[in-house]
Amino acid sequence: MNDGMDTQMMRPLSSQRGAALVTGLIFMVVLTLLVVSAMRGTLLEEKMAGNARDADLAFQAAEAALRAGEQVLNQATPPVFALTGAYLSVGSRNDAYWLNTHNWATDSVAYSSVPAGAALAPRFVIEELPSVPAAGFSKKAGVIPETGYYRVIARGVGGNPNTLRYVQTTYRR
Repeated sequence: MNDGMDTQMMRPLSSQRGAALVTGLIFMVVLTLLVVSAMRGTLLEEKMAGNARDADLAFQAAEAALRAGEQVLNQATPPVFALTGAYLSVGSRNDAYWLNTHNWATDSVAYSSVPAGAALAPRFVIEELPSVPAAGFSKKAGVIPETGYYRVIARGVGGNPNTLRYVQTTYRR
């Protein structure tokens, strides 16, 4: 008996299978996985940016201390150099010495201001290098005197005390 009504509308509720519900749940799981992976990537990028900023802060602090060391050498009277301390006499110390052996807390000069965000004040050491004997005569400069060379080594600390940057320069006086 068909009186114009659709037979699907007359089915009892118990005969529905729930395909829309299963499809919706699968769709939600896929979206959740996409959001979680995007969040993990975002958090990783945020950590990388923070570490880069910290390293840059340490490098800038070391550069400021390096310039302060050069200003000490620029003074009319250079500092007195000794075997220990912040002003070291002639030596041949390598990079491993400055990174591992040198006591930066006591045998260096602290730069006067701590950069905003840095954990510690940057520090510098001046090392006297062997002088270069007189080179003779120049028409433009006349007699060329013996020249003193110095190595300025600076250490900067970032916002995290474990973030260290070292820079050095050779200075002729």
